[in-house]
Amino acid sequence: MTPGLALSLLGAAISIIGGGLGTVFGTLHVSSSGAGLVASKPKLFGLALVLSALPSSQGIYGFLGSILILQQTGFLAGSPAELSLEQGLVLLIASLPVALLGLFSGNGQGKVCQSGLRIIANNSVNVGQAVILAVLMESMAVFGLLLTILIVNGA
Repeated sequence: MTPGLALSLLGAAISIIGGGLGTVFGTLHVSSSGAGLVASKPKLFGLALVLSALPSSQGIYGFLGSILILQQTGFLAGSPAELSLEQGLVLLIASLPVALLGLFSGNGQGKVCQSGLRIIANNSVNVGQAVILAVLMESMAVFGLLLTILIVNGA
């Protein structure tokens, strides 16, 4: 295995780890509060579930980043490429936008969704407001994925 291939595989791992941790932390924030809401108002389970699922997208973005990086390596096809150190470094760097923005936006989105549960607890008709506030955090994760795609395709 060349150092370039090793760096690119590290980039693929960083991509999914960052996005996955964003999902884990974000979902933890909102789901723990959602359980409390559902305990007192069981009919709000569906709305709590919607808000609990929103931070899951960061893990998906990290997974997509990993797949794109692995495609460049030939690793998925079973014939790993002989990547130069520079190529491997570019693919490692490509993992950072989706990983870091997925980590921080997922965590932040979970906190916003957690606050959104308070909106729903007061008046469930206002669920749209809670979702819109949460989706604002999503945009940074999307931008991170887009930048990762641009860097990988330029590699």
